[in-house]
Amino acid sequence: NIERRKGYKVSLHIRSSDAVSLTISLTSSDGLHKLASRTITGGKKQFTNWTKIQFRLYSSQNNTNSRLQITTTKTGVVWLDQVSVMPSDTYMGHGFRKDLASMLANLKPQFLKFPGGNYAMGQYLRNAFHWGETVGPWEERPGHVNDAWGYWTDDGLGFFEFLQLAEDLGASPVWVVNDGASINEEVPTAIIASLVKDVVDGIEFARGGVNTTWGSVRAAMGHPQPFKLDYVSIGNQECWMLYYRGNYQKFYSAIKAAYPDINIISSCDKSTISASNPADLYDVHVYASSANMFSRTSMFDNTPRSGPKAIVSEYAVTGNDAGKGTLVAALAEAAFLVGLEKNSDVVEMASCAPLFVNDNDRKWSPDAIVFNSWQHYGCPNYWMLHFFKDSSGATFHPTTMQVSNYDQMVASAITWQSPKDKSTYLKIKVVNFGSKAVDLNITVTGLESGIKSSGSKKTVLTSGAPLDENSFEQPEKVAPVLSPVADAKQQMGVSVSPYSLTSFDLLLEPSKHSAI
Repeated sequence: NIERRKGYKVSLHIRSSDAVSLTISLTSSDGLHKLASRTITGGKKQFTNWTKIQFRLYSSQNNTNSRLQITTTKTGVVWLDQVSVMPSDTYMGHGFRKDLASMLANLKPQFLKFPGGNYAMGQYLRNAFHWGETVGPWEERPGHVNDAWGYWTDDGLGFFEFLQLAEDLGASPVWVVNDGASINEEVPTAIIASLVKDVVDGIEFARGGVNTTWGSVRAAMGHPQPFKLDYVSIGNQECWMLYYRGNYQKFYSAIKAAYPDINIISSCDKSTISASNPADLYDVHVYASSANMFSRTSMFDNTPRSGPKAIVSEYAVTGNDAGKGTLVAALAEAAFLVGLEKNSDVVEMASCAPLFVNDNDRKWSPDAIVFNSWQHYGCPNYWMLHFFKDSSGATFHPTTMQVSNYDQMVASAITWQSPKDKSTYLKIKVVNFGSKAVDLNITVTGLESGIKSSGSKKTVLTSGAPLDENSFEQPEKVAPVLSPVADAKQQMGVSVSPYSLTSFDLLLEPSKHSAI
């Protein structure tokens, strides 16, 4: 996407034993309309060795489907490598599209898990994510085939960039390391030592001082201060594989010896974790139909309250009614998250998967955020997450719901403090997963603070039909609608729409609160 008067940084490497005259242009997709151009010239000796050329182009027009065009009028052989066009204006100046990164920032994420699941593994180990080949100057990164999802990546988005993005978002990085397993291969425990050392080196890259081997590489990339890497996940749900447990113990021992404060996440479930097979957290993935996901609001109700907590690092509604991101899928996920709130003593954190999809290359649906070269929109599950972004650090309160002959509703209550004006709110969330509108009587008891009659608000996520989706044409067809709550009080009647997620944020009097 090229925008008028904005700058675009062009970078390329040139080598030739002939005289060079190259015109570098931004054009329309058919090449007929030139938006900006610059000509590079040089004699026979100037480009004998690889030479890096960088400059900025400023477009005279808008074009959402442009291309980079390189032409010459001279006969000869010219070699080109690492050709790139990037907007000059990116999120925090670190290379990410401002509109997309801002959508993440608006969710106030507490952590960012990377580089993903199967992407970390690869179909084959040669195509796994090898962090050491994704750092340093971009032109020195070899790139690799992402055979898990079927495309080539030049690894311009590498280990450093993931860490940088997490820092820019104010989120804790959660690094998923390759533990010697791909989807089709596995390294025996007897020869896993080199991969274990590689992971410890990766932690040194993130956390080491500027005088360490890998910390100096990070410093040379412009980040002398260490990143705050506190979570490392060993593998991607391959506890069932032959060598996983043996390999895991090698990784665990080596990481804890070097960095005892790091939280290590196991791919095995809680029942396998013991003194001889320790873990700080255990990873859970949940993919289910909407009805099944709704039922999983009680998934952790009977989990033992001692021992390591869960990280639900991947959850999503899949199946026929998931579509490309439907309202009903978002509501089912909301019910699941309500269950996690209620069980936050045994669940540390949760993240939806995946976050992004390019509309021109859909390999998976649904996703939270859809984009093309110049547009983006949030699916209903993206907007649903806004209802939970104040939950981290909030105080949970028990709730009781009584609705006769109707089991399609779940609710939770928290008190949270606004970072803007330090006002405290009682947030009551109600998920109605069914087709029936319900009138409720809300009764609040046990709070030290009263509810102010004004200043409260109601937010509703719903639409005309449960399978409604957002699109580039209707990006907010399913989006939260905010309205004031008139005359809020300890007891009040409210109406909850069918197929809806409703949040009542009730402003409390300025005083301490205890329970509801």
